[in-house]
Amino acid sequence: MIEIVPSGQACGATVKGVDLSGPLDDATILAVRAAWLEHHVLAFPDQQLSRADLERLVLSFGAFGSEPFFLPMEGSEHIVALTRKADEKAPLFAENWHSDWSFLEEPPIGTCLYSLVIPPVGGNTGFANQQKALAEMPPALRARIEGRIALHSAGAAYAPDGMYGEKDKEAGRSMAIHFSEDARQVQKHPFIQRHPESGRETLLSSLGYIMGVEGMADDEALQLLLELYEWQTREEFQYTHIWQENMFVLWDNRSVLHRAYGGYDGYDRILHRVTVAADTDKFITPQAA
Repeated sequence: MIEIVPSGQACGATVKGVDLSGPLDDATILAVRAAWLEHHVLAFPDQQLSRADLERLVLSFGAFGSEPFFLPMEGSEHIVALTRKADEKAPLFAENWHSDWSFLEEPPIGTCLYSLVIPPVGGNTGFANQQKALAEMPPALRARIEGRIALHSAGAAYAPDGMYGEKDKEAGRSMAIHFSEDARQVQKHPFIQRHPESGRETLLSSLGYIMGVEGMADDEALQLLLELYEWQTREEFQYTHIWQENMFVLWDNRSVLHRAYGGYDGYDRILHRVTVAADTDKFITPQAA
């Protein structure tokens, strides 16, 4: 029997009583998806998953998402190895709050991580509930983003001169990152969106991937983005996830930001990642949620 244990923080829950190593029946998938929409981040401890299991799980919740600047691991078209070696000197990857691939025309609806090697200290993942951040946002700040369109781009991160470009490669990062001039492309997304399944309003704002605001001068846009970032990442909107080995985690990219924490220098850390793209046949309608 499925048991959902809320984290007691701004989002997040642990799911017990489900073995993810075999096919899931429709009732289980529906129950897990409803919990996903409610809690935004789900953790399934003590799971023994092969690569095939991980790929099958993704297809239970949607379709395979793209990884525009990550190279998949050998033997898989969809799984990315998120690795950091014990002696690695490159800066910590993804330590700033963000929404995965928000610069795409259709960002992934979710991200899955499965942990294989977890250090004894550090290495937590932070999540920030953007539905809660928007619901509690001061009216004056909300008025400044109402109806506004953000200009999203990966250029600052994945262009050749970006954070994870040529210089990062020279630093010897163990992750397989494919930087490209394609990172400079721009996509437009409203700051305020309505979640297609829950029907709740949510905030799509990812400072590192936003290069401006449509119709706004650069200096004014930067000031707005910094104020928004300060608000949306406040402690009362956060959940800090503590990893265990053989844990599967699924988060809703439409309703949370996330970031990596360090603190595990001298230890290896290995997780496998797959992103989840929309498959509307698998959605729960707002009325049913």
